[in-house]
Amino acid sequence: MIAEAPIRLYGFHGGLHLDDRKSLATGQPIGEVPLPDALILPLSQHIGGAAKPRVKVGDVVRRGQTVADPQGVVSSPVHAPTSGRIVAIEPRRVPHPSGLKADCVVLEPDGLDQWLDAPEWTPLPDFTAASGEQIRVIARAAGIVGLGGAAFPSAIKLNPGRVVDTLIINGAECEPYISCDQMLMTEQADEIVLGIRVVLHALGAPRCLIGVEDNKPAAIRALSRACEKDAHIHVVVVPTRYPQGGEKQLIQTLAGLEVPSEGLPLDLGIVCHNPGTVRAVGRAVCLGEPLIERIITVTGEAVAQPRNFRVRLGTPMRHLVEQAGGLKGTPGRLLMGGPMMGFALPNLDVPVIKATNCVLALAPETIRATPEAQPCIRCGECVTVCPSRLLPQQLYWHARAREFEAAENLNLFDCIECGCCAIVCPSHIPLVQYYRFAKTEIHAAEAEKREADAARLRHEARLARIEREERAKEEARARKKAALAAAKSGAPTPPPDAAPAKPAAAPATAPTGDDDPVAIAMARAQARRSANNAVPAPASVETEPTAAETNPPTPADDDPVARAIAAAKARKAAKEAAAPTPSEAPQAPAEDDPVAKAIAAAKARKAAKAAATEIPPDAPATESDAEDPVAKAIAAAKARKAARDTAADNRE
Repeated sequence: MIAEAPIRLYGFHGGLHLDDRKSLATGQPIGEVPLPDALILPLSQHIGGAAKPRVKVGDVVRRGQTVADPQGVVSSPVHAPTSGRIVAIEPRRVPHPSGLKADCVVLEPDGLDQWLDAPEWTPLPDFTAASGEQIRVIARAAGIVGLGGAAFPSAIKLNPGRVVDTLIINGAECEPYISCDQMLMTEQADEIVLGIRVVLHALGAPRCLIGVEDNKPAAIRALSRACEKDAHIHVVVVPTRYPQGGEKQLIQTLAGLEVPSEGLPLDLGIVCHNPGTVRAVGRAVCLGEPLIERIITVTGEAVAQPRNFRVRLGTPMRHLVEQAGGLKGTPGRLLMGGPMMGFALPNLDVPVIKATNCVLALAPETIRATPEAQPCIRCGECVTVCPSRLLPQQLYWHARAREFEAAENLNLFDCIECGCCAIVCPSHIPLVQYYRFAKTEIHAAEAEKREADAARLRHEARLARIEREERAKEEARARKKAALAAAKSGAPTPPPDAAPAKPAAAPATAPTGDDDPVAIAMARAQARRSANNAVPAPASVETEPTAAETNPPTPADDDPVARAIAAAKARKAAKEAAAPTPSEAPQAPAEDDPVAKAIAAAKARKAAKAAATEIPPDAPATESDAEDPVAKAIAAAKARKAARDTAADNRE
């Protein structure tokens, strides 16, 4: 475990001793910069995705209010540095090596500088009672990024997902001219130590090492006093050597460990932060203050009164330089950052962002003339000073020949672009420029490859979709064809899973199955049509004729006995006519048809009545009539009538 190792210095390979020129801006305490007429807030002041505006033109905002929300994990919000009104959201030129424009929120201060009535999150003065997740959420909401120049969102480094046993505060600040961290450690050491305790609590790390170069004695004394009662925090004085402030180089100096190629300090259980970053975390957690200002060094021989200032983010650099007395003349070089790793500014109208640590204006006489580059003589001086143990001359050859794969195999991306190799090169070859060119080309090729891969995947997905659709259509056509064939052959309809039944696809031909409702309906209709054709008018069929209509009146109608005999015979004949005969059984449609039944019954009743009328009243009774009750009744009635007729004749 690294935290249990004794504290000692190990050093790193290479490096240079440079004239630091820090005394130019450290003669005065940190100054305050009044509010400018307008604050320009770029939506991308950090590594990662640009923030998305939450406000619109015309909105009135307060100091500390969020004006842009982060987009994605690697992103950071933007807050209003003062109260005022949003006057524009438009592209403005920003401090970037490309010199291009980017979207910015332009805030016009109202001069009141009013804070929000309450912070957007609840401060936690007793941070020891808070969880690491709470601290990380506050650090993200406060928009805190690395203030050493990388501007990496700090909330991600507070959530490493691994065990961290050492926190290293990078107070080396090895770049010449820059002294913002030095002045911050000197004047606000207590706030830095408070932020260190908050970060240690969030990480759960047992130890913190503050690495400070020995050319900053005032900062060393202030930090030592601030943390003398805390056994977990140690101030370690390291020798002044460029690039001591490199993250990998400082870790190697303090812990004796080398960060693996293309690896991270977290691979060794180490997390590094800048002093300004931990101070911002402490103020955000304990006071509820977002990142809206930072310390910036305004220096250089071309500046009238070099000094460090506490500056609101978004302040135009021209306004900042004016607070330092302005320029003494036209500068030979105008940089953001130091002379070794900084980049040129197009002008002073660009705003201060979170990554701005220094505005450097060099006088023309202090700039070394750049002689014409000569062929490499293979002296090896670049190898001697390279702090990353690379082979700069071979990287140069491969980069110049556009052999980027070979350069990448030589660990090109381990180069921190410190510029030591270019300074010592006797042939004055701009080596760092070649390395940056190679990195840019590799990144561009990788981006092009990613786009090509994405396009290929989209094309393959489209082909797969078309194939699926064609296969589905072919299967549907096959099912339809099978259903038609089955309908023609009279075979059962294919199962639903093989041929889904569709109402529109029902066969239009005549059904053949007995259980087909369509076939039954058609048969019934045909039977009714046949029945209608076979009988007279429906009125004569449906209406049962009465006895008066069908039979003319006879003398026997006056006799009740004769009427009873005729009615009995008619009912018997109707029953016999209604009973189906074996020959009539197969005629299913006639049996089922009520109309046909009614017609047959009517015909039977008519025939019975006709038969009744044909029986002679005085017909002798046969042998069969003796057994028939009807015949017996008729014979009895005839006997009673004959008796009455005989009695009447006797009375006459």
